Amino acid sequence: MKLYEIRKVNLPNRETLAYRKAGSGDKTVLLIHGNMSSSLHWLPAMERLESGFTVYAPDLRGFGDSTYTTGFDSLAELSRDLEMFADALGIGGCVLCGWSTGGGVAMEFAAARPVQTDGLILLDSVPPTGYPMFKKGPDLKAILTEPLKTKEDVANDPVQVLPAVNALKAGDRAVMKSFWDFSIYNLKKPPDEEYEIYLDGIMKQRNLVDVDYALLTFNITDRLPLINCPVAVMHGEKDMVVPYAWGLETHRLFGRHAKLISFADAGHSPITDVPDEFFEALEDILRQMK
Repeated sequence: MKLYEIRKVNLPNRETLAYRKAGSGDKTVLLIHGNMSSSLHWLPAMERLESGFTVYAPDLRGFGDSTYTTGFDSLAELSRDLEMFADALGIGGCVLCGWSTGGGVAMEFAAARPVQTDGLILLDSVPPTGYPMFKKGPDLKAILTEPLKTKEDVANDPVQVLPAVNALKAGDRAVMKSFWDFSIYNLKKPPDEEYEIYLDGIMKQRNLVDVDYALLTFNITDRLPLINCPVAVMHGEKDMVVPYAWGLETHRLFGRHAKLISFADAGHSPITDVPDEFFEALEDILRQMK
């Protein structure tokens, strides 16, 4: 796996975004990572795309090597960081490819800057209606009639949040790896050397409660009509994090100008589970969006 140097750009809001860049093609692709990850997870995609595209992979605020000067409550705030990032680097029209949480950030960007957005690719993305979380009972199972509502509720969640927050604070790579093994790399794991590189990025996250709350409150359904570019919804049918049914609903909500690409043998990480199938589909989509 090819490594790319870390670059940094200062934003007007006192944040500094770290990013990686590859290629020099006419079409620009902005790769947006998900929760509990970083730009490092896009390294295979950067290597695959660099011969034909200009590719940027930033670390979002509070992830990887980017700063976390100010907390946030919404994915829209992370999108505004990316808008300033694009302005600072002189990025014009671009295709946004967002994985998981990154898909929500990409939607926010596309709605805020429809003229700049040449295409939107949503990879196992949070749906436009957000990612619900629920109160846990004594058996630690979700009580589906009692959704979480406040950031304090999220911070105190004993199943989805607290164990991960504690592992990040303690620098416990084994616990974080177990989370990924169970829910994301449950079908196929990357080679050990690559996995350790990904873990390097995972362990730098400082904003988990902010992100989980932002996902809980995310809802962009009223602004979907502002997104008028081609849309591709790519989703693993065995996804344990963002169920495939949610991907189907995302496709339905976008309507006729959206295309659905399903991966029958993939979970939340098609780039790992079915790399050849995923990259072939990704390159085909990008060619259509050029």
